[in-house]
Amino acid sequence: MKIRLVIAGVAFFALPVFAQREFLTSNEIEQIREAQEPSMRLQIYVLFARQRLDQLQQQLTKDKKGRSLEIRTLLEDYTAIIDAIDTVSEDALKRKVDITEGTKAVAAAEQKFIAILKKIESSQPRDLGMYDIALKDAIGGTTDSLESTNEDQALRTQAVEAKAEREKKAIEAVTTPERAKEQKAEDAKADVAEDGKPRRKPPTLYRPGEKPDQPK
Repeated sequence: MKIRLVIAGVAFFALPVFAQREFLTSNEIEQIREAQEPSMRLQIYVLFARQRLDQLQQQLTKDKKGRSLEIRTLLEDYTAIIDAIDTVSEDALKRKVDITEGTKAVAAAEQKFIAILKKIESSQPRDLGMYDIALKDAIGGTTDSLESTNEDQALRTQAVEAKAEREKKAIEAVTTPERAKEQKAEDAKADVAEDGKPRRKPPTLYRPGEKPDQPK
C-alpha cells in the first residue's frame, strides 16, 4: 500500500481544491465533470496520464535550455493524475460502485506507464538531476497504484473501508477536545441568568451524600 500524500479533492472525485497549481486544463476538468460514472472517469484520467507521458517523451528529444522545468512539471502533473485515479477508485469502492471496466483500463495502461518511466530513468538524461525526485515519485506512485488496481476488489474494498474508519477516528480524536471546550463554554453560559448572576439550581430532594440509585 502506498504511503504518500494524495493530491486530490472531494468535489469532483479527485479534482484538487487546495493545490497550488492545477494539474488539469480547464477543458480536462470539464471532461471530468461530464463523466459522472466512475469507470468512465478512470478511463479519461488514463488518457490524460498518457498524454502527459507523450509530451514528456517529446521534451526529452529536444536538447534545449530550460527543458528540465517543463519535464518536472509534466512529471508532477502525471503523478497527480495517478493519485486522482486512486481517489476515484477508492471513492467508488466505498460507495459499492462497480468499476471493473475502468480498473482493467487502468491496469493495462499503468503497466506500460511504468515501463516508459523506468526506461527514461535508465537512459540517464543529462539533466536528470533537475527532475530525478519527480521521476522517482512518478515511478513509485504508478507502481503503488498498479498494485492496488491488481488487488482483489473485495479485499481492496475492505482495505478502503478500514482506511476510511481510521481517518474518521483520527479526525474525531482531533476535533473532540475542541468540541469539549465549546460544550463546556456553552454549559457555563447556560448557568448564567440574564442579569449576569449565576442561575439558581433547583433544590435537590436527596440527603447529603445520597445518590439517585440509593434507597432512602
